[in-house]
Amino acid sequence: MQTLKFHHVGIPTDRKLPDEDHSPALKIHGSGYFDTPYGVEWHNFDPDNTLPDIIKSMPHVAFEVEDVHEAVDGKEVVFGPTSLVEHVTVAFIMDGGALIELLQFDRPEQDIWPHPTKFQI
Repeated sequence: MQTLKFHHVGIPTDRKLPDEDHSPALKIHGSGYFDTPYGVEWHNFDPDNTLPDIIKSMPHVAFEVEDVHEAVDGKEVVFGPTSLVEHVTVAFIMDGGALIELLQFDRPEQDIWPHPTKFQI
């Protein structure tokens, strides 16, 4: 049994986001993750983004896990596990009608995405 550590809530939107970050490789725009301590991230997707439609349309809750492959074993996998960003493996599952993202970091997240004030009020 693995420990789940809350990471963020992802909310898809089609509106323009203030100060959004864009990842051309992932074809996704994001905003809010580093802006507040509460772990809410807004997403919008490039028209040619190939992620499953449910990821582009349904909010999700994301958790950090020690081993994403073990965490998805026996689950209803929607996407992944795959590494879209170096040192990060991600998968999406459905559980009880909810979309869940599972993240595994092979290095400290702070080294991958620096955020000195995340989750601090």
